[in-house]
Formats: sequence, C-alpha cells, structure tokens
Amino acid sequence: MKRVERLPNQRLSLLRFDSHQLLKLTWVTAILVADAVTATTCACAENWPNWRGPHHTSVSGERGIPLVWNKNQGVLWKSPLSGKGNSTPAVWDFLTFLTVHNDDGSFWLEARRNDTGAIVWRDQIGSGLTPRESPPRSTQKFHRLHNLASPSPVTDGKIVVVHFGNGDLAAYQIDGKQLWKRNLQKDYGDYSIWWGHANSPVIHGDLVISVCMQDSLEGVRNKPVNSYLVAHELQTGKVRWFTRRVTDANAEECDSYTTPLVVHRKDHDEIVVMGGNQLDGYAPKTGKQLWFLPRLKGGRTITGPTYAHDMIFTTIGMRGPLLGITPFGQQGQIDRDGIVWTSRTGTPDTCCPVVWRDLVFVVTDKGVARCYNVRNGKLEWTERLKGEYKASPVAVDGHILFLNTEGLCTVVMAISRFEETATNLIPDTTLASPAISNGKIYLRGHKFLWCIGRN
Repeated sequence: MKRVERLPNQRLSLLRFDSHQLLKLTWVTAILVADAVTATTCACAENWPNWRGPHHTSVSGERGIPLVWNKNQGVLWKSPLSGKGNSTPAVWDFLTFLTVHNDDGSFWLEARRNDTGAIVWRDQIGSGLTPRESPPRSTQKFHRLHNLASPSPVTDGKIVVVHFGNGDLAAYQIDGKQLWKRNLQKDYGDYSIWWGHANSPVIHGDLVISVCMQDSLEGVRNKPVNSYLVAHELQTGKVRWFTRRVTDANAEECDSYTTPLVVHRKDHDEIVVMGGNQLDGYAPKTGKQLWFLPRLKGGRTITGPTYAHDMIFTTIGMRGPLLGITPFGQQGQIDRDGIVWTSRTGTPDTCCPVVWRDLVFVVTDKGVARCYNVRNGKLEWTERLKGEYKASPVAVDGHILFLNTEGLCTVVMAISRFEETATNLIPDTTLASPAISNGKIYLRGHKFLWCIGRN
C-alpha cells in the first residue's frame, strides 16, 4: 500500500505555488524554508540536476569546493539512509532528491534539506523484489551490487522524475505531489536485460526520455523483444514518441546500462545512446534516428559516453577499446573514418570517461587511472589508485575526483602529468557517483548521505 511521509515543521506550505511563481520565488523560498540554504563562497554555483550533472558529462563549473576532507574535517553532515541504492543524488537549490530501496521491498523518493540532510518529504513509489537467480535469457536478474534503486532521479527545478528497476516511472512536483505514474514493463513488455535495469531518465524541455536496451531473445522466443527509446510529456506522462532501437547485437551483447547523453550543439540538440554494439544519435523532439555507428562489437555495456570538443568519447562494452569519435553532421550509417582514435590499453568496464579541457580521464574497475589527449588519444599518464571503482570520476575546478567503493576519494590535478592533491576517506561503501552543487559535494553511501563542504 502506498505510504506518504512528511517531516513536520518544514513549512511545506511555502513550497506550494504554481510553476510561474516557483521560477520567480525559488531563491526567496530557499531563504525562508527553515534556513535551508546558507551563504556560500562558491564563485560559480550551479545545480546538479541529474546523473552526471548539469551538462551530462560529469563536469562541474563550480570553484572553491573543498578538496580535503575526512570524518572529522569537511563533513558538514551525514544523514542515515533507510535503504540502499546506487543512484546519484539530484540537487536543486535547497533540496536533494534521492531514491532508496528498503529491505522490505518498498522503494521511495526522498526530498532532503541541503543544510542538514533531514527529510522534508518522502513518497513510496511502489514495491518489488530484486531476484538474484533466473533462467538464462528469459527474465532479468539483479547483479549483487545493485537493486531497484540504481537509476538516478532527474529534475528541472519544478518537476522531479524517477525510474526504478521494476519499470515504474513517476513525476512529482517539488512539494511532493505526484503528477503521474506509469510502468514501462506494463506498457512495453517485461525487461529481458540480464543483470537488472539501471538506465536513468533524462529531461529535455517538456519531455522525459527513457531508454531500454535489452536481450532480443532471438532464438529463444518467436517474437523478438524490443529495445527502445520513449519520450513522455513531463507534465502529464502522455507518450509523445516511441522509437525501436535496432542493432546487430545478440544475447547479452544487447544489454546496456547506460543513460542517454544530451548533446547541446550550436543549432540543435541530440540524444546520444551507446549500447548493443552501437553508438547512435536521435532527435529529442521526434525520436527520429539521425545517425548510427554499428559493429562496435564487445559485450554488455555499462560505461556511458561523454561529449566535448564536438566529439564523443566512449568505451566499447566489456572493457573494449576507448574511442574518440566525430559523428555529428552526418546522416544514416557513419563510416568508420568517424573514429578519430582508438586506445586498447586497459579501459573501464563501469566508470564513464570525463573530459577537462584537452584531456580525457578514465579509471578501470581495478583502480588503474589513465589520462589521454582528446585530439589524438595519446596516453599522457597511467597511475594505479587504491581500491576498486564503480563510481564515475567527476571534474571540477581543475581537478578530477576518483571515488572508490570504500569511501576513498583520490583528488588529482587535471593536467598531463600525474599529480595527487589529496586522498579523502569517509567510512562507508560508495558505489554511486558524486554530485557537486553550491560549493558542496554530495556522496551517497550505503549507510549515509554525506555532505562535504567548508566548515
């Protein structure tokens, strides 16, 4: 049964106004709502509205964030979590949005105050199990490292959208009122992805766009299972367009856990998708496929693409080569000449690449970090970091933050030689990627949500 919980004395009435008022009064409200925002010295404060941040590239434009912290220094607060999940927090002004999956099978969207971590409101979206065993190539089973709360929430400051691994897709006003809810498995069939659905939705204008890349079950079922992109109206949940995604992948190669990459070009936007041995681009308003680069044969894809210098940087699935690609301005199938450079030296299986200026940074799951030149793929440096890695690195203020699975964050200079700035440890399991907003770093652990800032 659905449960709604709100923390008392949070003056929620101040949050109840229409979208036009919200745009005008966001900062006024932020000051009034129980001192939810404190003064910050950040020179370029910005929100972190979705998985991989404001530009979908894990790059923050903030300055002056703390680079050194531990359990006694730099931790502004830590707030206990009721359940687990690997979703990255979405941060907008004075609220942080988080999804959790409790041991009792219920999963929730939580809105937390940015000054204390206290819950302002939380709403139960639904409930479900994460099966760990199933017959091969029939239904999804969840990898031991994740559950139904792996997809990250996304917000435009007025509406928050969440997706869970059981197919539930829901939208909320920021005061906690649910606008709509639907289930993608009920709409388009059961997920057949092998290791549990984990793709996060993205907001583009008045649309929320979701992707599902899964085993076609060719040779197992008479009727193939579709992989697809689908766009719903942000305000109503009405389907605006649906596009089948066809590739030449087979079995587990079809599976991809990546999130659509929103690319803002000079005269138009594109949605870039990686997985199923293929990279392709779509028109966000119509879902029309613009171009595709096939035969990137590897395996199931976890590492998502990134964008910089009018290039896409992506890793072929199952630790395949890292590619620098120029696909834009073409239509239909792209010639292999669009691949500018290839590096076959040990590449990530999970963590996305990140670009700072003219350098690309990656880290393997086993902790080998590398730096490449964006133009030609030249390897600038290699360094082994401590621990294992699932979180994607983030770039901010001339530094790269590498967060391992045991709460250790190694901060290095974003330059063409390896230079370590600090190593910072919090006592928690950290598989989710960091979020940076308004001078603070938010780290989602298994036990706590941590807020790092200047004391």
